[in-house]
Amino acid sequence: MTPLERWHAHIRNPDHAALFDMLHPDAVFESPVVHTPQVGRDITFKYLASADKVLGGPGFTYIGEWTAPNSAILEFETVIDGIKVNGIDMITWNSDGQITHFKVMVRPLKAIQMVHAKMGEMLAKAG
Repeated sequence: MTPLERWHAHIRNPDHAALFDMLHPDAVFESPVVHTPQVGRDITFKYLASADKVLGGPGFTYIGEWTAPNSAILEFETVIDGIKVNGIDMITWNSDGQITHFKVMVRPLKAIQMVHAKMGEMLAKAG
């Protein structure tokens, strides 16, 4: 299974143990609501696992996909509390298939503000 196929499998059926294994120890996560890149598997996992709960679910769908040999840009949509969220996941992986860089961009502003509040709550719970 390719890294992108593993990612899509995780989105369809979130498995946090598998997610952790997908991440390189020095993975970097860039959030639309945090000013600095978050470096390391543990913090990247914490953000992605929290995003599963905030953004994931039956309404989440990828509507576009652009790929290169070691990366992909995936456009997504979902609706949370009546607000349509549109964004992209930019994912890069190494030759071993581990995610090395994950950047999320979200629009519109109303959606960013709502995601920021909900992610803050989820991250606080995750400790």
